[in-house]
Amino acid sequence: MKKQISIVLSLLVLGACAKKQEPIIITADDFHRSVDKVGEIMVHDIFSPPVASRVFAYPSIAAYEIIAQKNDKYRSLENQLTGLTDIPEAPADQPINFQLAALIAHMDLNRRLIFSEERIEVYRDSLYEVWENMHAEEFKASKTYGLQVAAHIYWWMDQDNYKQTRTMSKFTVDSDDPSRWQPTPPSYMDGLEPHWNKIRPFVIDSAAQFKPVPPPAFSLEENSDFYRELKEVYDISNEITERGDESEEVAIAQFWDCNPYVSVSRGHLMFATKKITPGAHWIGINKIACKKSNLDFDDTVYAYAKTSIAIADAFISCWDEKYRSNLIRPETLINQHIDENWKPVLQTPPFPEYVSGHSVASGAAAVALTDIFGDNFAFDDDTELPYGLPVRKFNSFNEAADEAAISRMYGGIHYRAAVEVGIKQGRDLGKFVMDNLNMMN
Repeated sequence: MKKQISIVLSLLVLGACAKKQEPIIITADDFHRSVDKVGEIMVHDIFSPPVASRVFAYPSIAAYEIIAQKNDKYRSLENQLTGLTDIPEAPADQPINFQLAALIAHMDLNRRLIFSEERIEVYRDSLYEVWENMHAEEFKASKTYGLQVAAHIYWWMDQDNYKQTRTMSKFTVDSDDPSRWQPTPPSYMDGLEPHWNKIRPFVIDSAAQFKPVPPPAFSLEENSDFYRELKEVYDISNEITERGDESEEVAIAQFWDCNPYVSVSRGHLMFATKKITPGAHWIGINKIACKKSNLDFDDTVYAYAKTSIAIADAFISCWDEKYRSNLIRPETLINQHIDENWKPVLQTPPFPEYVSGHSVASGAAAVALTDIFGDNFAFDDDTELPYGLPVRKFNSFNEAADEAAISRMYGGIHYRAAVEVGIKQGRDLGKFVMDNLNMMN
């Protein structure tokens, strides 16, 4: 009897050990969830659009570099991205799961890039426990390698001038020049990220490589091009708001608002409503396209890396122009010279007007996504559902980008030139990035 009990116990122990040795399967959905988690934390922490684009890029690059070590379909970005050198080579004698290592590197860099680190750590540790119970040896080897790569990418990232820009001077408002940007209501915040053009680009050779044509010359003469664009913003806004809930243009403006910090006043109280950034919206569209195309883990990481690189360079290029032209927003001039009670459909974000950031980022993102998934890729954009906005349908990424761009004029926060020049700037930049990234063997 004792012998039988001993045999049963031995079998139970062996069974438990066998259970622990299950291979760890990492899927594309695991990567989507990691991206979603950092996006959720960035909304909580209130990241500006340029900074958010940086947060999306580096972790995706780290994950991509790991899968490129194992998957012969893909080529390393070493020497293709400015300053990026070889990541550590994976030891051949270790049972490394490259998808697991890529996901761990992604989470570790996310943790380093956001403010609320504990939110990533709780999420990460819950996964670590599951993976360790599945296959402790595979988990340990993959974790060690993933963290080595994350440290290498962090070292490269640490040289992109971001830290230096944190200590640079605030933007000085030139109140004596009527064409220059001034802080806008209701919060009258300082200009965000005036030194973003000093951030090291990923693919473009400098922040000024895609410098756009200047905006129309400032003039309040009624027959001038500038004044006509100013009046157009005012007239369109009045026309579409008069239609109320039936206005498609208002719906478009709200769908593409993507303002991470909107100040709301209630009597003596002022509080913020938080949303995703323009870049985060396009990262969400990338997710939609990946899932619709049933991409596996490696192909999903590739799509995120390529799209986020284009978006990040787009914000560097756009912000370079914003603080060069330093153009005043429509809201300021309309209130001063046309209608002191007028308010735009969207809250004006706190930085100069020209060019439209959403237009530049959307143009670049659409080119990248078209390069990955093809033209005429129809999709249902449900990215804004968490913010109470309905799904919008698009026949292509370029159609979505065109709508995102014109939404800024419908919203009353940009003149036509900023929209039209901005989308071209983004597309030109996006094409350059696609032409100069050789990610496939």
